[in-house]
Amino acid sequence: MATKNVNCTINLTDGRAINLELYSDIAPISVDNFVKVAKSGFYEGLCFHRVIAGFMIQGGGMIAGKGSLDEKRGLKPIKGEFDSNGVKNPLKHTLGVISMARTNVPDSATSQFFLCAADCDFLDGNYAGFGKTTDAESDKVIVDISLVKTTNVGYHGDVPVEPIVIKNVIVK
Repeated sequence: MATKNVNCTINLTDGRAINLELYSDIAPISVDNFVKVAKSGFYEGLCFHRVIAGFMIQGGGMIAGKGSLDEKRGLKPIKGEFDSNGVKNPLKHTLGVISMARTNVPDSATSQFFLCAADCDFLDGNYAGFGKTTDAESDKVIVDISLVKTTNVGYHGDVPVEPIVIKNVIVK
């Protein structure tokens, strides 16, 4: 498991970037998982497939096609590191916090993550926050993405009309 904080950058194909510090002392399983997935190249070419203004942007699991979304699978679920799942996690879901996305099953997170585009205190204690942006420009990128025009694709809602694609995630 990671023993110190980790810096990383989510680079987008449009040239924008989101700089993050991941908190190994708060959520070591989530940080180790994210770093492992990033270093494997898993995130390359995936998109932010769910964006909601005043809430969050979600990515890390879908490939955007012309009018379609295909889920990239194959990863083992990890323990959900949050209070309601028996793990102390004091990180508040404020603008710029990165957290593991999951189903209603507490220990179902794999690769998908979301970035808060606003303060979302209703998520505190129920999702594994594991890092935060390191600069105002990264916050601006998140907010800007959350404001793009969206549509429905199959059973997915809040999908950007123009895909927001991850070029890579660089762990420093």
